[in-house]
Amino acid sequence: MKPPEPPPDDGLAGDDTVVAVSGDDFLWFVDLALDEMMAIVRHLGEAQANRRPRLEGANSPFAILTHCLGVMAFWGGFMVGGRTIHRDREAEFVAEGRVEDLVQRTVAARAQLAVDIGRVDSMSPPPDVLGPDDYGRPYERTRGAVLLHILEELLQHLGQMQVSRDVLMAGG
Repeated sequence: MKPPEPPPDDGLAGDDTVVAVSGDDFLWFVDLALDEMMAIVRHLGEAQANRRPRLEGANSPFAILTHCLGVMAFWGGFMVGGRTIHRDREAEFVAEGRVEDLVQRTVAARAQLAVDIGRVDSMSPPPDVLGPDDYGRPYERTRGAVLLHILEELLQHLGQMQVSRDVLMAGG
């Protein structure tokens, strides 16, 4: 079976097309993901939120949300906002702790993200610090694409957290 043909080029889309999205609209979508993640860890409580489900390669919901805060700090704080950050990415995946402390860190990280994107020129290039695995990706070219990458990461990890929650709630 042949893959479907791409739509004909109507001259409306391309590398020079700019779609403006307000910072408030962007943060609304960020809030959707973060609110659901915080609700999941609160619902699970410390014991469950800090457990890894019995799934190959899965992380605990606590670790997933901790990783998302690291994503927001690196991609939003450094790549968009230009802030110096210190991140231990590997530690994010094994993080454990109190749920309410994590919720408070999440609220603070969301507020910091709003500051970081406050005056961003979405068409400006981010710092040239990414490795070869990132070459050619849209987020290598513009800060606006970096913002989309933040949403991509948050939504991907929300899905993983929902699966982890379901498995933990089922006793796995």
